[in-house]
Amino acid sequence: MKKTITVIRGDGIGPEIIEQALKVLDKIGEKFGHSFQYQEILAGGAAIDACGTSLPPESLEKCLRCDSVLLGAVGGPKWDGVPKEIRPEAALLGIRSAMGLYANLRPARLFPQLAGASPLKAEIVEKGIDLMMVRELIGGAYFGEHRTVLENGEETAHDDMTYAEHEIDRIARRAFQIARKRSGRVVSVDKANVLDTSRLWRKVVHRAAAEFPDVECADMLVDNAAMQLVKNPSQFDVIVTENLFGDILSDEASMITGSIGMMASASLGDGTRGMYEPIHGSAPDIAGRDLANPIGTILSAAMMLRYSFDMDKEADCIEQAVNAVLDAGYRTADCMSEGCTKLSCSAMGQRILESLF
Repeated sequence: MKKTITVIRGDGIGPEIIEQALKVLDKIGEKFGHSFQYQEILAGGAAIDACGTSLPPESLEKCLRCDSVLLGAVGGPKWDGVPKEIRPEAALLGIRSAMGLYANLRPARLFPQLAGASPLKAEIVEKGIDLMMVRELIGGAYFGEHRTVLENGEETAHDDMTYAEHEIDRIARRAFQIARKRSGRVVSVDKANVLDTSRLWRKVVHRAAAEFPDVECADMLVDNAAMQLVKNPSQFDVIVTENLFGDILSDEASMITGSIGMMASASLGDGTRGMYEPIHGSAPDIAGRDLANPIGTILSAAMMLRYSFDMDKEADCIEQAVNAVLDAGYRTADCMSEGCTKLSCSAMGQRILESLF
């Protein structure tokens, strides 16, 4: 099977972690008889430096004409001073919007080998952490109108949060469908005691839930959800929430699993094409030093095989290789613990590569 993948190496550690993921994909192609064709594009800070904008039209066109997108990371303090409409992060918003990628899936699973790296107490960790965060990705405050104006002699900022019924309905249905393949439980997170958008959110989620009688659905206010994630994360199976809340809660969920460097994500629309990326940032402080953890990117590639290419066996192969390397006691610096062997980014990639067979 031949698949075309648009590759965004991006900024900071992006090129280093993407390099390891591509090596793993090449080995998977060799092992299972697939052909992965890569078309590299500029986006983010690298595109600003080369083209004066974070998302050149030709880059977006290649995202729209491929089977999926694999992204490293974008951004960094180097570009903090550029106009907001061309900041590196604007490239991600532009790609998500143009591709219609409204559902962000972020699995937060504690690898047993990294239990000691979690900041939570041992008695909490022992219960296990294995949840899927389903975040609405192209609506809400991030895509509303943003303006700063003079009112009563002082600057006043406005950020509009807007949701329509169809936007809520489609993300709710995606969450219920995912829950059917897991433990059959969904917690919908909102702020319905304050926000009109959340009251509509709750109404539409309940309406959709009626069509999934086999899935348990409960509501939780966002402040309570933030507390419960650190108090008793094992209670969660699937969490579905809007864009801003999801951005915050998914980062919290990733950190309680021990290392943000381990966490993958998928951004999906109604079709099979998606964008896949680790959830960590560009980490400019360690860029070019071969210190980054490539596992989040490699697991993102595995998610691409599973969700976009219907290659479950191939995805399983990658995930089993990662587990084998962790079982053998190999770690990168971000999740290093006593008794383990510390590896560089490239060395970790090589160990995973060798464990694919």
